[in-house]
Amino acid sequence: MALKDFLLLNILGALWGGSFLFMRVAAPVLGPFLLIDLRVLIAGFALLIYAYAIRKMPDFRQKWKQYLLLGAVNAAIPFTMIATAELHVTASVSSILNATTPLFALLAAAIWLKERLRPGKVLSMFIGIAGVAILAGWGHLGHSPIVLLSILFSLLASVCYGIGGVYTKLHFASEAPLTLAIGQQLAAGLVLLPFSVPTVGRLQGMTLSIAVSVFCLAVLSTSVGYLIYFYLIKSVGPTKTLSVTLLVPLYGVIWGMLLLSERLSVGTVAGLVLILSSTIMITETKLGAGSKRTVSQNQE
Repeated sequence: MALKDFLLLNILGALWGGSFLFMRVAAPVLGPFLLIDLRVLIAGFALLIYAYAIRKMPDFRQKWKQYLLLGAVNAAIPFTMIATAELHVTASVSSILNATTPLFALLAAAIWLKERLRPGKVLSMFIGIAGVAILAGWGHLGHSPIVLLSILFSLLASVCYGIGGVYTKLHFASEAPLTLAIGQQLAAGLVLLPFSVPTVGRLQGMTLSIAVSVFCLAVLSTSVGYLIYFYLIKSVGPTKTLSVTLLVPLYGVIWGMLLLSERLSVGTVAGLVLILSSTIMITETKLGAGSKRTVSQNQE
């Protein structure tokens, strides 16, 4: 992975790290279905306005069925599962569980893309997962059925992301990142409409902080985030791109330090070192300015 792609991966990690905080704030008031439908529809229409402004309007007529499936698997289902899980677990715990996504992406790529599952990559994945576990700690999770179900929802969301990344690689290789981002979000919005419309009464509980959370979730974490995401899918492939989930908890800590004056502990430092080491191993990043890819995007 080139340095430019590595930096974009970190920007994406910072944007998606904030999404767990925004969902944690807004989901209890708006409910998972309404919140996520607002997220994807606002994001989709914001990108559509941008596409119109730069005269690159997308055409979904030939692949509308594929876009519906992509919107469901890579946005509607996992977004809603995470928002539902965050009704009962913290944003940090949810982001930790989301760090299992690259592992599922490795398995999906091995099955559908016939990529060789090298022991070194599997080891690096578990190093990263160990890092995020150390970063936040697991002692407070408890063992109540609702918490265990929330954990399962978060893990199933990671499975969806892993499959969605490979599906994108297989069926949308020639699509522009902007077209992919718009198509996925609008398709997800259509999929969620039958579930969100009956809950529109929850909008009466909207406050300024919730409105800001919805806006940031939709425009920053989704519109901007998915433009970067789909660019990286095409540039470096799904497995390396989905290693971004290992960076999400890292940036959660950074935001906490900058905005909430949180202090670093020894465990936090150890977790951050493991996460960064794992991400560099998975992405095979060379940090020199003139670095070149050592593998092709189809032979990760």
